[in-house]
Amino acid sequence: MKLIGIVGLPGSGKGEFSRCARDLGIPVLVMGDVIRRVAMERGLPADDATLGGISGELRKELGRGAVALLMIDAIRGLGAPVVLVDGIRSDAEVVEFRRAFPGFALVGVTSPFEARLARLRARERTDDIAGTEALARRDERELGWGLGTALAGAEVTVENAGSLDAFRREVRCLLASLSGGA
Repeated sequence: MKLIGIVGLPGSGKGEFSRCARDLGIPVLVMGDVIRRVAMERGLPADDATLGGISGELRKELGRGAVALLMIDAIRGLGAPVVLVDGIRSDAEVVEFRRAFPGFALVGVTSPFEARLARLRARERTDDIAGTEALARRDERELGWGLGTALAGAEVTVENAGSLDAFRREVRCLLASLSGGA
């Protein structure tokens, strides 16, 4: 099984990257869904503060690679030749995925701050933020988990600063290359 991981700051284009993978028939698991599921089980709102708190709590209990550890069985259970994991937030998660899946490939997605802020404002997800200060705080929190180190260690980085069509073309070519055309 080939596992491809996506790392990037909020609003960088990870979700669009995942849509491209799904369009190519590659199953996608979203790391944030693990956190959202915990919030739902606890009857808590799925807002940024709650999800950030749960993320921090899990990392405190299970280590910085907690969310990756919680996903490994689900990834294997898919039985697919190629799986994409969206939303890596720490270098420790990368370590766990590399340990569990030899040949793991990490792709970084980057985008300018203002473009990310505009995307977050437009998508209207319950955990999204709308202001410059809030996004800066969220970036700082996620960078504190090791996201910056993970991003710096990506084998390939895709810059999402141009048109959506250009980004999608680049992602499809990259996925075909990484997955062996699967």
